[in-house]
Amino acid sequence: MTDLIFTERELVQSLKEYIEAEEMKLEAVKSWANKLDMLTHASTSDPEGFLAHPVNAYKLMKRLNTEWSELESLVLQDPSDGFISNMSVHRQYFPDEEDEKGAAKALMRLQDTYKLDSESFSKGKLPGQRQHSGVRYNAELTVDDCFDMGKLAYNEIDYYHSVLWMQQALRQMDLGEDAKTAKADILDYLSYSVYQMGDLPRAIELTRRLVAIDPSHQRAGANLHYFEQLLSKELRARGRSQQEPADERPIQLDTYERPKDYLPEREVYEALCRGEGVKMTQKRRSRLFCRYQDGNRSPRLLLKPMKEEDEWDSPHIVRFLEALSDEEIEKIKELAKPNLARATVRDPKTGVLTVAHYRVSKSAWLEGEDDPVIARVNQRIEDITGLSVDTAELLQVANYGVGGQYEPHYDFSRKDEPDAFKSLGTGNRVATFLNYMSDVEAGGATVFPDIGAAIWPRKGTAVFWYNLFKSGEGDYRTRHAACPVLVGSKWVSNKWIHERGQEFRRPCGLTEVD
Repeated sequence: MTDLIFTERELVQSLKEYIEAEEMKLEAVKSWANKLDMLTHASTSDPEGFLAHPVNAYKLMKRLNTEWSELESLVLQDPSDGFISNMSVHRQYFPDEEDEKGAAKALMRLQDTYKLDSESFSKGKLPGQRQHSGVRYNAELTVDDCFDMGKLAYNEIDYYHSVLWMQQALRQMDLGEDAKTAKADILDYLSYSVYQMGDLPRAIELTRRLVAIDPSHQRAGANLHYFEQLLSKELRARGRSQQEPADERPIQLDTYERPKDYLPEREVYEALCRGEGVKMTQKRRSRLFCRYQDGNRSPRLLLKPMKEEDEWDSPHIVRFLEALSDEEIEKIKELAKPNLARATVRDPKTGVLTVAHYRVSKSAWLEGEDDPVIARVNQRIEDITGLSVDTAELLQVANYGVGGQYEPHYDFSRKDEPDAFKSLGTGNRVATFLNYMSDVEAGGATVFPDIGAAIWPRKGTAVFWYNLFKSGEGDYRTRHAACPVLVGSKWVSNKWIHERGQEFRRPCGLTEVD
């Protein structure tokens, strides 16, 4: 019988351990709930303002894809039917791994384009950020966030960004920030990424730190031996016997050269996005004018002509003020939102529409029959430009969110690619009419790398240029790009006007480049 007494005692102890485990789980869930309650209170009070900060957008993707799943696993240890059924209903709407990866890549794209160091980015300090309703939505990246960014880059064989973000994770951890990620894991990824960037002394120093933390780490030991052998060979080849000390300076954007990529004008394009390198001299600027435009005496513009500003002289790019009213903008957005989908581009080799990493936005197409507002906007474009919109494409509405961009491209079809518009039977894209339907806090310019022009979004205005000369030859100076949105959200709508129907409205000139 006495054995049963001790058995019962063991059962009571086991019961206490069970209660303690349940309480710990409940405390963890409470902590989650409190943190998310404060976060959602801030985010739901002004969703657009909250998501205008790219770090907030990334962390929302990460929470819904990764962290809520961790909470679900915690609750599933003792299933709660209400919570799980609710999760099951909503899970189909959650972002997936590709969405989280896309948001992380967007942050790296912003980092490169606007030359933002990882530390400033991690602390949420972005240029051009304004307060929304008296609140500034700063968002910070944790050690674990920075590690995940670096790991994603590493898995993409992007050692440049892997170094930047692993270094930031290590810096924050060294300053005492708590994290689930082990320092050994950070050093493991960082040391190998630094080696891949060609910095052997620093790779050796980081690997030694890793071995000091975890002497049993087999890969670190093997890597250290390999790195030291490589460095010894290099020193002998240079006729030296002593290793240079590792560079102790923090690894920043300019520590290593960013690898070259597929875009030859990358540096020019990104400089223009930052407002640098604009090639407009004072003499040329003096030839830019403002005027009233009545569309060659269009009856709809005679009493209220459009205000027109020259943005660029050659090729001629103009901006129309008050091209859209706030009410029209809101109606266009309302019509487009249910139909927004990932924007596509035409493959230059096959002519088939496909999604592409260099165009990151959502778009929808609206026709005049959808609403009187669309018909009115189409008519206004015809009145302003003097060109027929009967053969134009539908009004395309695009939204560029966090890191949204469209890298340098031509709007017209070139001779060396399949006739992208043959099926339309309306000829090539002769002109582009681009409406800006929002202001953008930072970033989001329309830039022309070949001519050094940058045009900044102004809500309610529109810009217009010809893609083709009067002869029908393409004007290659019109290669342009939509810069990544750094802070805010960018809404535009554009009308691509085609050649057919313009024979008497824009007749051929005497030369190929008239």
